[in-house]
Order: sequence, then structure tokens, then C-alpha cells
Amino acid sequence: MNIEPLMSDKAVLEEIGHRLARRRVEMEFTQAALAREAGVSKRTVERVEAGESTQTSILIRILRVLELLDALDAAIPEGGPRPLDLLKLRGKERQRASSKKRKDQHKKEWSWGDET
Repeated sequence: MNIEPLMSDKAVLEEIGHRLARRRVEMEFTQAALAREAGVSKRTVERVEAGESTQTSILIRILRVLELLDALDAAIPEGGPRPLDLLKLRGKERQRASSKKRKDQHKKEWSWGDET
């Protein structure tokens, strides 16, 4: 199953848990062995594989043991400035996000639309 934007958080967690369990079995780890290598409890591995919420640090430990940590680079690529931004910034790195666009959106006075 593909992870889709319209899936619920619970469905995404369940799919991630299912994929981690499949990877664990492919690597011939028991849940207890994975837990020992990752430095977490067996119950924690069970919860992650069942799609329950967990701390990010626990997920990182499990990904490291399952040799999937490099997949985070693909999932969350490092952002970089756009070429035009580089020209404007003259090589400096941007520190803040602008809020100009949001301010313009809120300038319109809101109405129900039935006033005539």
C-alpha cells in the first residue's frame, strides 16, 4: 500500500509499522533481537509494528538497526535556497520566513456574501 496524503495518521502509522515488521523479518531479526540491538523494550517494538505512536528517537534507533536510516534523506530532503534567492541574499542563508503573503490574504474583510 502506498502512503497517501488523504490517509489518516493512524493508517500511516500502521503502514509504517507493517513495513518495519516486514523489513525486520527479511533481516531475520526477532522482535526481541531488534529491541536489544535498538536499545528499546520488546513491547516498544511490538507497539511500533502495530502502528502505535512512538517517540522519534525510538523510530531512529529502529531504523538504524534495520539499515533504513538513510531513507530519511529521501523522505525529508535537505532544503536549499532557490537560485534567485541566492542572488537576493548574496550567498547568505535565509534565517526567517516572510509573512507578507499571509497578511495580504487577511486584508479582505470577511462577509457571509448575502449582503446586497
